[in-house]
Amino acid sequence: MPKISIIIPIYNEEKYIEICIKSILESDFSKENMEVLLVDGMSVDGTREIIKHYQTKYSFIKRLDNPKKTAPIAMNIGIRKAKGEYIFILSAHASYDANYFTALVAYINKLNADCVGAVLDTDVKNKNAKSNAIKEVLMHPFGVGNASFRTGTQEITLVDTVAFGCYRKSTFDTYGLFDEKLTRNQDIELNKRIVNGGGKIYLIPDVSCTYYARENFIDLAKNNYANGFWNIWTAYYTKSFKSLGLRHFIPLFFVLSLFLPLLCSLFLKPAFILTLVSLLSYLSLVIIISLKLKNSSNSMWYLILAFLTLHLSYGWGSLMGIFSVFNTYIKGSK
Repeated sequence: MPKISIIIPIYNEEKYIEICIKSILESDFSKENMEVLLVDGMSVDGTREIIKHYQTKYSFIKRLDNPKKTAPIAMNIGIRKAKGEYIFILSAHASYDANYFTALVAYINKLNADCVGAVLDTDVKNKNAKSNAIKEVLMHPFGVGNASFRTGTQEITLVDTVAFGCYRKSTFDTYGLFDEKLTRNQDIELNKRIVNGGGKIYLIPDVSCTYYARENFIDLAKNNYANGFWNIWTAYYTKSFKSLGLRHFIPLFFVLSLFLPLLCSLFLKPAFILTLVSLLSYLSLVIIISLKLKNSSNSMWYLILAFLTLHLSYGWGSLMGIFSVFNTYIKGSK
């Protein structure tokens, strides 16, 4: 059996790290051929104590320090230390099916792929009407776009990116490591680099993992603001939009459809009608979708608010990213 290295970037993950570790321990992959590298950005909560508890029981669980804290640096620290023939880049916010590692290693060889990934099921740790509404929105195509690893697939599919994938270690020799300039999107950028370089990435339908989403609107907004912000910086650093897809910029277009007509209305008053048309069209669609998603475990109001929070924070983050990049460019040109 081949050896695998499981790399997990972490920082202040005391709420989720134990669920993640337990799912790995319950996997059917031989522990003798596994190493778990938890690359910690110097956590200040109880994360390190939880890891230390498991290290005393399982020698294949190791903690590596990441003083620079960012995820791509953590991933690269792990890759450089990894001894496995196959490398899994995972999240501490998730739990993994018992066959996750065995199945993906089998498929990456069967398909002669550079990377394979599983379907991502979204859930919440603490279930209530608000968190269940957020979960539903993060599982819906209107909420998160057409990413196949989120919406699912019925057959093995050639894709441009996956979440929490299994890579050949040689893939990093061929296409390089994660771009350490990217605080977000480093996995998407690498996967696009692989595909654009002629590599193959597949989504496997009969393997899955469970991702635990943010459970309140403030955390949801902060996370998606950062995602939107770093979409712009990803395009700037890579000097290409090929590292992202159209779906990553739709929230920006929505936000612009609200604010640009308002600005124009300062000079041409009827322009604000375009803002009303955009907002009312969006709300109508959100209400229709929310009516379909409404059930006894969530709330119509929370569903609508979750869609609004997700899209507005994401789009606003992208808009602020444009201003930030432009400001950097102006300063650099002086």
